[in-house]
Amino acid sequence: MSEDTTSDRESLPVELVDEQGRTAGTCPVAEAHTAPGLLHRAFSVLLFDATGRVLLQQRAAVKTRFPLQWANTCCGHPAPGEPVTDAAATRLAEELGIRADLREVGTFRYHAADPRTGRVESEWDHVLIGRFDGAPPHPDPAEVADYAWVRPEELNASIAAEPDRYTPWLPGVLTVAGHAE
Repeated sequence: MSEDTTSDRESLPVELVDEQGRTAGTCPVAEAHTAPGLLHRAFSVLLFDATGRVLLQQRAAVKTRFPLQWANTCCGHPAPGEPVTDAAATRLAEELGIRADLREVGTFRYHAADPRTGRVESEWDHVLIGRFDGAPPHPDPAEVADYAWVRPEELNASIAAEPDRYTPWLPGVLTVAGHAE
């Protein structure tokens, strides 16, 4: 995916939601992420391997929000009315070139401003988990700078020691995913 495609993604519609996660309208991605931020539907995928490690990605430098920070396996926004699991499976293939069976395990809400880019996340985040034991990912460099398989206990220790290396939503994703097991 090229940088132009990344810019095009900023014009795609997202589904705005109310305080209970109910649909409340639509707007472009860029508008939803302009301060102070508009609450909208998003998803976060977390894949595990057979040994329990989690697959993380380092966000590409061209990302408009939290570039080069480490995050869950992939994340994004469903189109208005699109099933979250379908959108998540599509993004997983686009960002990392992999497929996995996904199941939604919960939601949480977060709000975070990126001081480096001035953009804001205000999301009603659906957390999906799955297992992946296939061939190594083939990341799209416009989306993913790097990836790593990490043991959850090592990840939690690293987040506690160096929180600025990680996206602000990652701890919430891990909490929701942990309650599913």
